[in-house]
Amino acid sequence: MAEIRADKAGTFAIGGDLKVTRLGFGAMRVTGSGVWGEPADRDGAIATLKRLPELGVDFIDTADSYGPDVSEWLIKLALHPYGDVKVATKGGLTRTGPGVWLPVGRPEYLRQQVHKSLRNLGVEKIDLWQLHRIDKKVPADEQFGAIKEFLDEGLIAHAGLSEVSVADIEAARKVFPVATVQNRYNLVDRTSEDVLDYCEKHNIGFIPWFPLAAGDLAKPGSLLDDIARKHDAAPSQIALAWVLKRSPVMLPIPGTSKVKHLEENVAAAEITLSDEEFAALDAEGKKAFAEK
Repeated sequence: MAEIRADKAGTFAIGGDLKVTRLGFGAMRVTGSGVWGEPADRDGAIATLKRLPELGVDFIDTADSYGPDVSEWLIKLALHPYGDVKVATKGGLTRTGPGVWLPVGRPEYLRQQVHKSLRNLGVEKIDLWQLHRIDKKVPADEQFGAIKEFLDEGLIAHAGLSEVSVADIEAARKVFPVATVQNRYNLVDRTSEDVLDYCEKHNIGFIPWFPLAAGDLAKPGSLLDDIARKHDAAPSQIALAWVLKRSPVMLPIPGTSKVKHLEENVAAAEITLSDEEFAALDAEGKKAFAEK
């Protein structure tokens, strides 16, 4: 059996100089239920994190709110010193309990969280720090201004945004260089199609969260299922292969707390969809999205 390697997905340079393998890892699921507290299988979660560099995965995305703090702690425990692995994190969402996410974008709070993530991850500079949400209760320019300060002070190397519109990105780019955008996107959720196109035009990394979703397209006998059978793959692997082929700036970060699932996800990098398969899936996905 050929060695499973994420490298086969190709690379992208975040901000022009932070080179990462395009198939990354999202570390939200190495926490407890409701993204709260310690994971049920702590040893399994740590084993999954340790497996990442062995599979060629060198880009991890996390957030201070995952746990909170738990995800960052476990990443440090499993992988520090990081070597070739680049760790991105996010700030700007507070947690009061399982499944509860409240935006706080006050500059002093964001600064506090950046310093906390530096300690949690055990680094002097964060490779990529992203504003988890723009807080509508705080002027956007104040939040963007704080991010520019973090960059200028060398606390973070690159900065990004999450769940934003094209207008949000353009407003932010007047204040600091936007290196990445992290929005929900998958075969059947095309809400951010215009954002992805904008990112591709301006060479901004696009980090789709929930990238494996395929909805009813994954049902037995569907087009996706037929293509999966042809490639001797799972429908989720085909959905991920489609996402990777969609754009050269695409940086999917499927997450799991199990080594087996991680290896299945990384194996999607081996799959090359034909242009005809890609186009057929694209049409089906757009149709499913329009019918929602």
